[in-house]
Amino acid sequence: MKMKPKPIVILVIVILLLIILVQNTHVVTFHILFWEISMSQFLLIGFSVIIGFIIGYLVCLLAAKRNKPRYM
Repeated sequence: MKMKPKPIVILVIVILLLIILVQNTHVVTFHILFWEISMSQFLLIGFSVIIGFIIGYLVCLLAAKRNKPRYM
């Protein structure tokens, strides 16, 4: 049985992300405008990755919608 390249690439990316998350568990403080937030770096990286995927997905949807031909 031959696996397609896309699931393999996704699996490798997920494994690398999990390794990075597990190695970064200490608490960090970051500043957003007037707020100072302290949280685990594990959570910070996880939220950043999720937000990045959501933004990338929305940009792809908007680009596909923009390039779609319109019929009258």
